Amino acid sequence: MTGTYRHLPLAKVEPGMVLSDELLDTHGQVLLPAGAVLTERMLERLLDHGIESLAVVDDSPPDPAQSAAEREAQLARIGVLFRRHDPANAEDWAANVLRTLVTEFRVGKEGA
Repeated sequence: MTGTYRHLPLAKVEPGMVLSDELLDTHGQVLLPAGAVLTERMLERLLDHGIESLAVVDDSPPDPAQSAAEREAQLARIGVLFRRHDPANAEDWAANVLRTLVTEFRVGKEGA
């Protein structure tokens, strides 16, 4: 994945944007390679595969307010995903590691 990317709902992705990572279907098959320049036809077909959002290359200058809001949204989403996980439970080491990795991937090491 490229260093600078953003997750967008499919409805906000526009033709000409560049995919920041491989796009996989539910079976792990590659639908589009990283670096693919998205076309209108590609975006229409992604709906058929149940794709709801994409990670695209973000070459715009960062907006600190938007970045903070996106970070908080990602942390909230991670909280939902791990809502049944108790981070204080040392016996649940696998979930602790997974949560740390997901957090680092979504918001960076400072959020972990």
